[in-house]
Order: sequence, then structure tokens, then C-alpha cells
Amino acid sequence: MEPPIRLSSTGTIIHGVSVGEVLGVSSLAQARLIAGEGGLSRIVQRLNVMEVPDVLAWVKPHELLLTTGYPLRNTPQSLGRLVADLDERGLAALAIKLGRYVDELPAEMVAQADRLGFPLILLPNDVGFDDILNQVLTDILNRQAAVLARAEEAHRALVHVVLAGGGLHEVAAEVAQLLDVAVAAVDGSGRVLAGAGPAEHVAVLRESISHEGPPPSHGSEDRDDEPVRQPARRGRVFASAPVLAGGHHHGRIVAYSPSGTIGDGDVGILERAATVAALVITRQEAVNAVESKYRADFLRDVLTGRAGTAERVTARASAFGWDLARPVTVLVAELDPVGDERSAQDRLVASWTAAIRRHDPRGAVAGFSHEVVAVVDAGVDGARLAKDAAAAFADVPPATFSTGASRPCPGAETLPEAYAQALKAARVGRQLHGSGAVAHFDQLGVYRLLSLVSDTDELHAFVRETLGPLAGDDDADHADLRRTLQVLLETNLNVAETARRLHFHYNTLRYRIGKLERMLGSFTEDPHLRLNLTLALHVLRMRGI
Repeated sequence: MEPPIRLSSTGTIIHGVSVGEVLGVSSLAQARLIAGEGGLSRIVQRLNVMEVPDVLAWVKPHELLLTTGYPLRNTPQSLGRLVADLDERGLAALAIKLGRYVDELPAEMVAQADRLGFPLILLPNDVGFDDILNQVLTDILNRQAAVLARAEEAHRALVHVVLAGGGLHEVAAEVAQLLDVAVAAVDGSGRVLAGAGPAEHVAVLRESISHEGPPPSHGSEDRDDEPVRQPARRGRVFASAPVLAGGHHHGRIVAYSPSGTIGDGDVGILERAATVAALVITRQEAVNAVESKYRADFLRDVLTGRAGTAERVTARASAFGWDLARPVTVLVAELDPVGDERSAQDRLVASWTAAIRRHDPRGAVAGFSHEVVAVVDAGVDGARLAKDAAAAFADVPPATFSTGASRPCPGAETLPEAYAQALKAARVGRQLHGSGAVAHFDQLGVYRLLSLVSDTDELHAFVRETLGPLAGDDDADHADLRRTLQVLLETNLNVAETARRLHFHYNTLRYRIGKLERMLGSFTEDPHLRLNLTLALHVLRMRGI
């Protein structure tokens, strides 16, 4: 959600006075606006005097440029272009004395100023530039001092909230009171974490945020592609500031005023509130990290059988909001190989924690070094839960995880065995189906036994000895014959059914069977050979073997 506020090129809020307010100082009481009335809200931050023809090299954004016209006396034809050049550099306005060096401003220059909303001011001849400089700069400095004093007061109030142990709700309430607006703290996904202010205004703010951020302020003259050129508004309906902590974007503090009275100084306070909110979030993350470690340590002890009796485990689990006394299933989500493993592990824990909260609020979940373990009600659909977690985790590809599910277990005393089942299912499932697999322990079958063989060289040798030339993938004909053998074994040598599945003619399949028996032996008559062939094909299906 992008904030509808405008910053300078350095990211700081511009404080100053508007051109309209400048015209109200006593030394400019007789000044007259010639053109550019649409730009009276432009901000004047500094003043400059035009003494040389090449003044464009010296001007800065948000300046009020004063001139007697002396540098322009010999080039009246360039005055029309001057307005566009000054506007392009972000100047606030041009004030000129006529009659001494320039008698009148060309119609083209006036028209250009009106089109661009660039104020042209006619200065009275009896007013010195020093009087204008003193009065306007004094006004700017006074305004700046008032803004700083108000910001300092707000900062003290916000820091007091944090020191008193307040959270985002208290920060939002303090800002709402300071600025007399509705305020919401929003996380990175656009979810409102806290809100404060008049109920009807908070409702408008929530509705606006739910539609992907607040709409632009009414009458806004800001342009997204030229933030430096455009003057800051004197008031806005919506404003926001990012909450940044630890190099991460945690969301925004958003304010809403139905009367459009959020000024630049208010946005500065909003930025201070965002800084304080970052402190609150950092503090909460530190607390959560400690609590998460306690939860993970306890659950690891439970799953390894070191947590004590079932009664003690159940009692301690209740303190974390977990119910381990009911029939449960253990789920293990193990990261597939990735580049930035630490970042992926943090996201894996977050996605599973959120998914468990939706599917089983009393379920236990904790992150270990390379995996996340969840203990959920036996009636929860583990595949659906894993899919829900994967949907959030997949926001930042290419990281994936494989999930294994145990058999249902009646209570805490059998959790270590269930954990071993789930871990086995996750790892064998990845070998069978690749990254992102979801496997149940009961579906592993013979692969459970094959996965126990740690000597992969021995498995390779078994496959080569059993399948012979069909063991490799370098020959398309051999791969095709291996597929034929696979289906034959699956159908228990039913030739008609195999021919139907492979879309072969019956005689073609009989020819292939003869060819296979010449290569592998008489497997149609030898049940032990058929068993070996079946096991060898299973080994080939296991990735990484």
C-alpha cells in the first residue's frame, strides 16, 4: 500500500509556508498575483535573488525567486521559456519588479504560468528585497520551530507509551489523540493490526485499506512520477508512513481525516509513530523468539521421549494452548534443498503456524533446525493443511518443502513413534515424488524398507544385476521395455490387461515379453525373479538412489 504523501528527493518531509501565505506578510501587502493562481499552495522553503542571466544553474526546489528583471532586460524573447524552466526545477514562484529594466511581462509568459500553475508575483517598487527576505525567512523559521516543538512533544508521548509497555493499539491511540484523526497499524499483507479514533472514521479507514490501500485525497495535485517537483499539500485526507525495522518492511501506520487536515507536520509525527511502532514490533519479535524457543525445546523433548510422563506432557502442553491428550497425527514439513536456507526456514515456520491456527487452534507447532513439526487432531486433513501452508510459503519461489504424515496415535506417550513415521514419510515421499511431495506413512509400503538401506552403492549394484541393460536411461528402447515390464508386473502378468493399458496389439506384447525374457530370464515362470525385478524397479523410482 503506497502512501498518498509526497517527500523530497532525500525522503524528508518539506516544511515551509505556502505561496499564498507568503503574500500575506506585511512587506507584500501591495504585491499582486499576475498568473499561476493554481499554484498558491506550493511550498516556499527558501528565497533567492536573480542577479545573473544563467540563474537556472543556481536555483533550488521550493525557492521563491526575487528579481528586478535586470538580467532579462536584453532578452525579452526568452521570458516565455523561463517559466517552464523554473517550473521544471521545482521552484515555488517568481516575484518581479517592473518598470526599471522590464516594462511588462510577455503574454506568452503569463499564459505559460497559468497553464503550469506557476505563480508570477508583481512586487511594489517601494519594497526592498531585504524586507521580503527577513519577513518570509522569519515566518519559515517560526513555522519550522513550531513543527519541531510539536514533533518533539509527540515523540516524548510516543516513547512514554513504549516505556510503559504499550503495544500497537496504544501507539495508534496516542497518534489518533495527537492528530485528531483515525489511525490504523497495518502489517505487510494489508491486515489491520490495531486501530484507534472515532469508530465511524476507523470503519472508513479499514474499508479503504481492505481495498488495497487508501484512495487518493480529494483534490490531490500530486503526481507519482514527479514527487520532487510537486509542492506538498497543506492538508490531506489519507497519509501513511512505513514501519521499518531490522531491514524489513513490517507494514504502515495509516491516518485518515474526513476534513482533510493532515498537514506536513502531522505526517512528520506519523513517521515518528512508525519508528516507535518498529520498536514495539522488534520488542514483540524478541519475546516471540524466546517463547518460540521454549515451545520448540519442549516439543522436541516430547517427540524424543524426554519430556516425562504423559500427564506431565499434557499439563505443560496446555500452558502453550496445545491439546496432546486427544488422538493426534504428527506432520513433518522438511525443507527441500534451497539457497537461502535460513530465510526459507523462517518463512516455513510462519506459514505452518498460520495454517495450524486456521485448521486446529489447539494443535502444536514448532520449528526445528531444518523442519517444522505439527501435532494436530487426528481428524484434520493433513494433505489439505500442507497445501494451505504451501500456498503462503510459495509467495517467494523457488523454495519448497516436503510433508510427511504419521499414523494416528492415541496420546502423548506414542508421539515419538509417530514423529519417526512422519519424518520417514517426508523423506521417502521426496525420493518418490520429488520436491513438494506430501506422503503418508501408511502409503510408503516397500519403500519404507528400501529407505533403510544406507549403502546406495549396494542398491545400484542390485539394480544393475537384476535389470541388466534396462537399468540405464541412455537408450529409449530400453526405457520403453522397462515400462512394459513395469505394467506387466503391476497386472500380475495379465497380457490382455497390459496390452490394453499400453495400447499395444496382443501379438506385439507377446513379442516384447519374449524379448524381455531373453534379456532378464524367465520371469513369467520364476516368482523370485519377478520379486527381484519389482524391487529393482522400485529402487529406480526412489530419487537420489
